[in-house]
Amino acid sequence: MGGHMQSWRRKSLWLALSASWLLILLGVFPLLRLAVPARPRARAPQGWPRWLDAELLQSFSQPGELLEDGPQPPQAPRGDSCNWGACFDASKCRDGGLKVFVYPAAGPISETRRRILASIEGSHYHTVSPAEACLLLLLSSDTPAGQCEPVPAQWDGGRNHLVLNLHPAPCPQTVQLGQAMVAKASPTVDTFRAGFDVALPLLPEAHPLRGGAPGQLQQHSPRPGVALLALAGERGRWYTAGTNSSACPWDGHCEQDHGPKQTPPGALLPNATFCLIPGRSPDAWHFLQALQVLTALQEMPLTRVLALRQQTQFLWDAYFSSVEKVIHTTLEIIQDRIFGASARPSLLWNSPPGALLALPTFSTSPVDFPFYHLQQGSRPVGRFSALIWVEAPGQLPLKLIQVVAGSQHCAQILVLWSCEKPPPPRWPETAVPLTVIGGHRKASDRFFPYSAVSTDAILSLDAHSSLSTSEVDFAFVVWQSFPERMVGFLTWSHFWDETRGGWGYTAEKANEFSMVLTSAVFYHRYYHTLFTHSLPRALRSLADETPTCADVLMNFLVAAVTKVPPIKVPYGSRHQEARPPLAPGSPGLRQEPQPAAQDCINQMAAAFGHMPLVSSHLRLDPVLYKDPVSVLRKKYRSLEKP
Repeated sequence: MGGHMQSWRRKSLWLALSASWLLILLGVFPLLRLAVPARPRARAPQGWPRWLDAELLQSFSQPGELLEDGPQPPQAPRGDSCNWGACFDASKCRDGGLKVFVYPAAGPISETRRRILASIEGSHYHTVSPAEACLLLLLSSDTPAGQCEPVPAQWDGGRNHLVLNLHPAPCPQTVQLGQAMVAKASPTVDTFRAGFDVALPLLPEAHPLRGGAPGQLQQHSPRPGVALLALAGERGRWYTAGTNSSACPWDGHCEQDHGPKQTPPGALLPNATFCLIPGRSPDAWHFLQALQVLTALQEMPLTRVLALRQQTQFLWDAYFSSVEKVIHTTLEIIQDRIFGASARPSLLWNSPPGALLALPTFSTSPVDFPFYHLQQGSRPVGRFSALIWVEAPGQLPLKLIQVVAGSQHCAQILVLWSCEKPPPPRWPETAVPLTVIGGHRKASDRFFPYSAVSTDAILSLDAHSSLSTSEVDFAFVVWQSFPERMVGFLTWSHFWDETRGGWGYTAEKANEFSMVLTSAVFYHRYYHTLFTHSLPRALRSLADETPTCADVLMNFLVAAVTKVPPIKVPYGSRHQEARPPLAPGSPGLRQEPQPAAQDCINQMAAAFGHMPLVSSHLRLDPVLYKDPVSVLRKKYRSLEKP
């Protein structure tokens, strides 16, 4: 029986593949032309024979099995068509990366479009000079139906231009676009230029500008009472089938089942685990029958269904949940085209946190980011760099330098000097290299991606921080197990203040926390790149105005990327007793946020579009067994003292 079933599956699979190639040749699915280049590839993909060695559906969950699309040679345009190699000058983008100039609105625009322009202008892509721009962006304005706005003075036939249409444009003319790329919602097959234009989702007018609602994935997979499959039929009808339906529910002559449930014409997308929208040709129905789609879905393990649902939730959250993410995704697609063969691999696009937060200017290799060690089977480099921020000349961290240098994991010490007076000419001798870096007297200096940092891990410290070598060693060992998180000693917690109608945060001891102070914390050096090159300039300026806000902003950034809270490690009570709440810049480790800085948390929440901080009740401590040996022989000696 098992052999007969395997033989039936192989025959069905080969029949499905044969039918799919035949239908592609016949043009049954016109939407497939969106993914087929104008000319045939130089060589056929080599991945399919390997997929046939295992179960087809399961292979898609293994990113390593999917081959990357190789770079395509430039092709000359045919007629009025364009492609990347012929109609875009990438030489303008190689040095400075993707810099975007946004044309100001030529006439009256809606509040939504005004906010979109402001969002792009406040992003790290923006430049105020069209001469420095790699890409010139034209956002369609709210012109009356049937009218087209004039092209800008720097149009140059549309070369290196992007026309952005988030909603159906009232202008019916497309010929004058010339060599300009078009990012348009629901483009037609006849006008879409594959590999050059960008297809956008059709967004409702009420779609949030930033932030966006998270997906609604729940624990049950599939949810009880939800149809397994929904199929789009003619005239807007949907046909649904459950897990117990027969293998041919859409054939009117099928005798095993009189037909699945049918929704009225014009109904919205039904609530089903899977939805299929075939081509308009009647042959598409026969193609689906040949594939035995329903049979395959009925045999799919629930764990596989859950994995697929989780992936759709990730894609929604990373690329589609807000207008800002849709626009930034479009720009990142163009940036990958600029990089060509060295662009980001598919793992960075298809695994959390996604391509918008895995900047190719930092690296195109997954092992260099803090998020992908688990998928790659790797670990971060086993040493750290201590970055000590000195903002007042009277705060020479001489004792702190000796404590940190005594750690077996310390590779180097960097002193960030952010004072008016010059640094002292001599520093204490240490077992590791010590380098002094000049700052600009701004709180954001401590989060700049300095080239002198030689390790993945950074131990961020204030000059007035007080730690023991054992505390440093244990915190670093914890960070190695959680390289995507912040691992710190002192904590704050955020809360919703009903009386003020806004967010607040406090250093009072409680059973939970959501932030760790950057005056003593481990994190990956990539967060310096994100802080400097990804955050809007307005947020970085806010952090510079009030140093306490820099702690909040760094915690916001990491929480928004990872969706998880930081980790707290033990901090000796002898340190805390010697440090009452103090204002920034005073001796002692900063703890209590000042009233003047309280409002920055609300400004940051508004800029992010949501509250990213996640609360935690977890603290990690070393397991300190009462071994019958001397304290001097124990690993974390200072942590075992009463």
